[in-house]
Amino acid sequence: MSHHRPFELEHLALTRREFLSRCGMGMGSLGLAGLLSGALPTTSARADVGYSSPLAVKQPHFKGRAKRVIHIFANGGPSHVDTFDPKPSLQKHAGKLLPVNNLATERKTGAAFASPFKFKKYGQSGIEVSELFSNVAESIDDIAVIRSMHADVPNHEPSLLLMNCGEARSVRPSLGSWLCYGLGSDNQNLPGFISMCPGGYPIQESQNWQSGFLPGVYQGTYINTEHTKIERLIEHIRNNHVSMPEQRQQIDLLQRMNRRHQEKRSQDAQLEARIQSFELAYRMQMDATDAFDISREPEHIRKMYGEGTQARQILVARRLVERGVRFVQVWHGAGQPWDNHDDIETGHRKLAGQCDQAIGALLKDLKQRGMLEDTLVIWGGEFGRTPTVELPQPGANAGKINGRDHNHHGFSMWLAGGGVRGGYVHGATDEFGFAAVDNKVHVHDLHATLMHLLGFDHERFTYRHAGRDFRLTDVHGHVVKELLAGAV
Repeated sequence: MSHHRPFELEHLALTRREFLSRCGMGMGSLGLAGLLSGALPTTSARADVGYSSPLAVKQPHFKGRAKRVIHIFANGGPSHVDTFDPKPSLQKHAGKLLPVNNLATERKTGAAFASPFKFKKYGQSGIEVSELFSNVAESIDDIAVIRSMHADVPNHEPSLLLMNCGEARSVRPSLGSWLCYGLGSDNQNLPGFISMCPGGYPIQESQNWQSGFLPGVYQGTYINTEHTKIERLIEHIRNNHVSMPEQRQQIDLLQRMNRRHQEKRSQDAQLEARIQSFELAYRMQMDATDAFDISREPEHIRKMYGEGTQARQILVARRLVERGVRFVQVWHGAGQPWDNHDDIETGHRKLAGQCDQAIGALLKDLKQRGMLEDTLVIWGGEFGRTPTVELPQPGANAGKINGRDHNHHGFSMWLAGGGVRGGYVHGATDEFGFAAVDNKVHVHDLHATLMHLLGFDHERFTYRHAGRDFRLTDVHGHVVKELLAGAV
């Protein structure tokens, strides 16, 4: 009787790694696999070696104040001096050249341009907010306004990637991907990271929610919320030819084959992502239909959020985090951005009118449900705009002199909930709003602070790739402790 294993068809095709390992070089190939694989976690959040799903709930370094995130991204660069950073000096110097240093912007600008919008004090904190965001301002005592943000360059592409991924040039994982990698998801029937962007992709497209060198299972799932029917929101969400029990049998067979294939290939991260995608696609048929159907909300809730695409997707964002989705990014301005090089009064008023009521409703709704205390809400764009008027440029502003250029030297963002110090203004720009001058906060500092609120030491929260440990904040970033609730 032969002592050899029965002939198997799969032995006809050996991978290079299998061939080397069977030639007495097994340990060497294993070592090489360890160096080349991007699937070796170094954070303590992934210390539970026996987990069954990459999106299973995991523990951070310490108990975080926030458990989930809603990131409202005002694409294109909203003007801080027209929204959350009032500058009376612009009114005094309107039409005059400003006595400021020659700070570089993308295009030539001229004299001071006073804000066409009125500011008013709100809440017990008395923080001034533009009339554009009067509904958001009603919750100002739950909001920390950062008036001293700054980035690196006055260009959309690198600034979008810096804000979303912590790196302006190289391919790096997005904030949402890092969070899903570290915490997993509380709902295995929905993606852990969803990016809602109506009307198509923004600049840099899916790179804004990419997983980079992290396994693909952590990449954001794009949803075009311009559509309302679930079949158009999520392609192939329903199978009209095969019943759910039959689909379950099919997916079980496919997954057994995939797992067997994967075991022979050192737990390949890309294969793991495909396996998880198959499983998630099946489970989403049940939960996604419910989560995206706002008709199931009471009428008074729908009225509170208002009408339109932005109102609908912001309400959906609440429904998603309520169902355990870890990170929801809500894009505003992908098709018609806040990039008002001209007609800023018309443009900003229109854009704010699309979202102010809904964002204000979101903050109140989360608070009423007891969710604001552990849900972190973020609002802002990739940079701000100049306090000076943009001069006529061919193809840029149609020869008009009523808009503002890009400004990365100083701009505003705000945070609410999730352990944030409410009713607080952090930092300041100069007298005219051109550059951050007091308690400056770089994008890396913002990311370090967000990680802290979520329970991570940003310096220890790493992933080994290409022979080195990477992190969201690269080699930069400091936690802005003044933004934390309880800070004196």
